[in-house]
Amino acid sequence: MNPAKNIRNRFMIILGSAVIALGLILFITPAQLASGGVSGIAVILYHLFSIDVGISIFVVSVPIFIAGIKIFGSRFFVISLIGTFLLSGWTSLFGLMFGFEGILDYSDSINVLLSAIFGGFLIGFGTGIVLKGGANTGGIDILAQIISRFTPLSLGTSFFIVDGIVLLLGATVFGIERALFAAIALYVSSISINYVVLNIGTRYAKTALIISDMQQIIAQRINDELGHGATFFDGRGAYTHKERPVIMTVIPNQKVSTLIAIVKECDPSAFMILEEAHEVMGEGFTNLSSRS
Repeated sequence: MNPAKNIRNRFMIILGSAVIALGLILFITPAQLASGGVSGIAVILYHLFSIDVGISIFVVSVPIFIAGIKIFGSRFFVISLIGTFLLSGWTSLFGLMFGFEGILDYSDSINVLLSAIFGGFLIGFGTGIVLKGGANTGGIDILAQIISRFTPLSLGTSFFIVDGIVLLLGATVFGIERALFAAIALYVSSISINYVVLNIGTRYAKTALIISDMQQIIAQRINDELGHGATFFDGRGAYTHKERPVIMTVIPNQKVSTLIAIVKECDPSAFMILEEAHEVMGEGFTNLSSRS
């Protein structure tokens, strides 16, 4: 990895951890939302025993880290430790700066809902940034991977089970209503993670498959007007058995409307499929050599 990218990744890990900590301190903890993961356990411990959330995150993560080292090796440990240490530090710091009472009046249930939405968004957004930086926040994420490693369960199912257990613990301590709000926070968080990992820093684009008798003209206009290449595939109609070349091209989202206009002008009877394309690499998009 080149030095500039290494610096960028470290900055993303630091920034992402800080964003997660803000979500925990300003919204999740004061609203009593145990929304999965080690942070959910830390929220429960804070309200039961007044233990600093940042300290709880680190302490609860230690035995999980030890298991992770034995199973996945020391490199896995270092990557996870960095994210967890930063998250713990930022959380304790923001706790000292802002306190754990939050910024909303929680006698009103609508404010609990707002905390679930905005807290979940910040946690997911921050987690996505950390993942883009090449690290993670460790904790129960490691536990889910261990479960997946030694059982027939998929990683996604393992995450669901582990987070579900934390939600049930939260329901026992804070009540079913807060657990339902915590589930909303968890859902919003997952959407935010996906958005950051798939979209930010990536030339988000669409793959177009076009079937037309005017394929040569359409391909030429894609090249000339959109500045992107196209590839022909040999196709055959299942009903007519007629040979019909298929045009495949990948276009950034902002150029899709122009592509549709080109195809419509050249052949109004053309058949076109547009699909989402993630992590597009190569000429005109992200340089393949820049990927770590």
